[in-house]
Amino acid sequence: MDLQKKYPRTFSFEFFPPRTPEAQLTLRETINQLAQLKPKFFSVTFGAGGSTREGTYETVKQILALKQNAAPHISCMGTTRPEVRALLDAYRQLGIRHLVALRGDLPKNAPQTGDFHYASDLVAFIRDTTGDEFIIEVAAYPEFHPEAPCPDADIRAFVNKVKAGANSAITQYFFNIDAYWRFVDECEAMGMDVPIVPGIMPITNFKQLARFSDNCGAEIPRWIRKRLEGYGNDLDSIRAFGLDVTTDLCDKLLAGGAPGLHFYTLNRAGPTCTVWERLGL
Repeated sequence: MDLQKKYPRTFSFEFFPPRTPEAQLTLRETINQLAQLKPKFFSVTFGAGGSTREGTYETVKQILALKQNAAPHISCMGTTRPEVRALLDAYRQLGIRHLVALRGDLPKNAPQTGDFHYASDLVAFIRDTTGDEFIIEVAAYPEFHPEAPCPDADIRAFVNKVKAGANSAITQYFFNIDAYWRFVDECEAMGMDVPIVPGIMPITNFKQLARFSDNCGAEIPRWIRKRLEGYGNDLDSIRAFGLDVTTDLCDKLLAGGAPGLHFYTLNRAGPTCTVWERLGL
């Protein structure tokens, strides 16, 4: 963790494009609330196969209209070089200089299409096309990507993204802090000198969290899962316990030298603001 400690702390929040007028109004309120915490940027997810690409662009414009920094996601699955080039040009015109480059996931049962197979290919294309115009974030997986054949292969994939031109990384969310420490140490041992910011998922809904975690490979430690299961439909107890767990995780990460936090907000300000206040930030 020695290299991580030299970076200034940065905080950021992630949104997904809203699909209804009501959700758009809710997101606007969320942006205004979280903007008071002065994050470095708000990132916006990008649907594979065209599912939310236009929504990403419109959400980015909404963030900019509220005088905040935006970092749109670009996924390479199902995306062609001309499409990425057009996106880069569109974001340049908006004044965007920060991107999150991901491999992404294809819609279920869809064949692999597009010009890119790996996030490192996308990062290299962005660098070849735009030089150093953009700060490029990439994903990291302390508990390893669910499709990785082995841990070493996943570490090598991350190294390839950094060598292709990534400036920094945001991790998949996790609750096992030792997985993060070990991942960072292994990356640094391989010469990777970039900030690796922990991704944080506030716990507010156990069924939703379990579904997300099963899909992305994030482990819910048994003691946390059993406590959450034990609360049944007692949502207040789930939220109270979840906030305790999330706050403790964030506190230990920052105390141990993590270079900031990236919150997966699910377009809600409340849980993130509560954790923020508890941390004294």
